[in-house]
Amino acid sequence: MGMSSGGGGGMSDINVTPLVDVMLVLLIIFMVTAPMLNQGVNIELPDEVAEQPPDETEKDELFLTVGKDLTTTLRRGKTDAVPMEPAEIIVELERIALDNPEIPVFLEAHGTVPYKKVAFLLAAAQTAGLPKIGMVFDPFEDEGEP
Repeated sequence: MGMSSGGGGGMSDINVTPLVDVMLVLLIIFMVTAPMLNQGVNIELPDEVAEQPPDETEKDELFLTVGKDLTTTLRRGKTDAVPMEPAEIIVELERIALDNPEIPVFLEAHGTVPYKKVAFLLAAAQTAGLPKIGMVFDPFEDEGEP
């Protein structure tokens, strides 16, 4: 069993022809696509600043407030709060829901107000057809009380 050290061995040089072919193809692709990347859309921006429209969202908010003395008031937007009895609140909420059923209702209650009173107002708003109800509270109200 003799080993021959003839000329049939592997080639130790790297064949660079496929590498050059791939590099030339990539170069052509980049040369063709590069001018396309710089194209854009020309727009003209206005020089003047437009006036801001008045804030209409403040008008379309409803605040139900229950004070420490258990008086309930109803306020729409920036108008003055109107004290109301429970029966009046139900009628007023139904009237408002007919005009604008998407108006958000914010319920504000003092921390000492019984849950029954707050639950009544929540149910009244939902029954009237006002689904957007939020709770508002002041975490710094009556600091020092538990």
